[in-house]
Amino acid sequence: MKDLLPNITTQLDNVLQSLHYFVPELYLTALFVVVLVTDLLFGKRSAKMCRLVATGGMLLVILQVLSQQATLPADTTVRLFNGMLMLHHPAISFKLITDVLAFILLMFFTWDNKLKQHTKGLSDLYSIVTGSLLGLHVMIMAVNLLSIYLAIEMVSIASYLLAAYRSGNAKSTEAGLKYVLFGAAASAVMLYGISLLYSFTGTLDIFSSQMQQGLLHVSGISSAFATGLILLGIAFKISAVPVHFYVPDVYEGAATPVTAYLSTLPKIAGFALLVNFITPLIVLNTTSNWAAVNVRIVLSAAGIITMIAGNFAALWQNSVKRMLAYSGIGHTGFALMAVVTFSATGLSALTYYLFVYGLANIAALMMANYFENNEDITNISDYKGLGFKYPVISVGFVVVMISLTGIPISAGFTGKVLVFSAVYDVYQQTHNTWLMALMATGAVTTVVGLFYYIKIPLNLFLKRVEIVPNEIVKSTNLVVFSSIIALLLIIFGILPHLLTKLL
Repeated sequence: MKDLLPNITTQLDNVLQSLHYFVPELYLTALFVVVLVTDLLFGKRSAKMCRLVATGGMLLVILQVLSQQATLPADTTVRLFNGMLMLHHPAISFKLITDVLAFILLMFFTWDNKLKQHTKGLSDLYSIVTGSLLGLHVMIMAVNLLSIYLAIEMVSIASYLLAAYRSGNAKSTEAGLKYVLFGAAASAVMLYGISLLYSFTGTLDIFSSQMQQGLLHVSGISSAFATGLILLGIAFKISAVPVHFYVPDVYEGAATPVTAYLSTLPKIAGFALLVNFITPLIVLNTTSNWAAVNVRIVLSAAGIITMIAGNFAALWQNSVKRMLAYSGIGHTGFALMAVVTFSATGLSALTYYLFVYGLANIAALMMANYFENNEDITNISDYKGLGFKYPVISVGFVVVMISLTGIPISAGFTGKVLVFSAVYDVYQQTHNTWLMALMATGAVTTVVGLFYYIKIPLNLFLKRVEIVPNEIVKSTNLVVFSSIIALLLIIFGILPHLLTKLL
C-alpha cells in the first residue's frame, strides 16, 4: 500500500493539471445536467426551455473551444488524464466543427413537424444530444484503447436512442433496431480486437513504446487481425465499406433532423479517431519496417471501394434520404483520400472538407424536411415543378447540390481541390500507385455524383406539373436557416481562407 501512495499522488496531480485543458468538456457535462434538470422542472413547457438552454450552452462551449484554440501554442501536444486523451490543434479543429454543426442541429430539431408532434416531446432529445457531444469530444481526443471504446459506446448509445426516437413510427423503430444490431456487432468486433492488442502488448496506450515493441514481437498475422478488427469498428462509425449496410435503412427510417445528426457528427469524430489510431501504425511502417498492416494500402483500398459503392448505389435511389445516405458513403471514401496522405496538408484538407460536407448535408436535409412538412413528400420524383412554387428554398437546394457535387465556386469544390492537391503533393514525392488510383477514382465518382445530385434541380425546375397553391406555408425557419447555409457554401468557396484560418 505504501508503494502505491506516491503513484496515487502523481496521478491525482496529473488529473488536476489536465482539468485546465478539459474546460469545454466540463461545460458540456454541466450543460447535460442543466438540460436534464430543466426537463424535470418545467414539465410540458420543458421542450422550449431545454432548447433554449441547450443552444445557449452550446454557444458557451464553442467560445471555450475557440479560447482553447487561441491559447494552446502551435505544434503543442498535451496528454491528459495519465495518457487517456491527447489535445492538439487538429483535435481542437475537429471539436470546433462538431460543436458548430451541433448548434445548427439543436436549432433544426424543433422544425420537423412530425418530430415536434410526437407524444414524448423533444426534451429528452436535447438531453441525449448534449450528452452525446461529450462522448464525441472524448472520441476526438482518445488515444487509449479504453477511452476509445468508452467514447464510441457513449456516442453509439445516444445514436441508437435518436434513431428510434419516434417509437410509434414503424420505420423509425425498424431503423433503431437495425442500428442497435449492427452497432452491437461492430462494438463486439472492436472490443475483441482491443483485447487481442492488450494481450499482445500489455498496454492500452496506443502511443506508448510498449505498444510498438509488442506489435513488433508478435506474429504479423496476429497483429494484422487485431488491428483489422479495431479498424472495422472505426469504419462502422464513419460508414465505410464493408460495414456500411445499415446506413440507408437507418437514415431513411429516422426523423430527418436525426438523420442530419447521424450523417455528420459521429462521422466527423470517427475520422478524428481514425487519424489518432493510425498515427502510431504509420510510425511503425516507416521507422521499423513493420509490414503486418500497410496502413496506406488498407485505407486506400477501403477508400476506392467506398467511393465506388456509395456513388453508384446513389444513382438508383428515388428517396432523398436514401440518396443522401449513399452519397454520404461516397463522401466517406473521398475523405479517406486526405487521411492516406499522412501529411499536415492532408489533415488540413480533411478538416475543411468535413466541415463543408457537414454544412451541405445538414442544409440538404433541412430542405428535404421543408418539402416533407409542406407537401408530405420524401421522393425526388415528387419534386416536379415545386421550384416555381417554392423558389427561394429550391434555389438554395440547387446551391447545396452544387456544393455536394463539387462544382466550381462552391465550398464543396474548394474542399475537393484541397484534397486532390494534398494527395498529388504526396504522390509527387512517393509515386505510390495507390495514391494515383485514389485520385482517378475520386475524379470518376465526382462525375458520377453529378448524375444523381442533378435529379433534384431537374425535377424542381425542368419537369413541370400543375401547381396547387398552399393556403398556409409552413417552416419558414427552415427556409431562412438553410438559405444562410447555402450562402455560406458560396462564400467559403470563393473565400476559403475565411474558414481555413479558423480551422
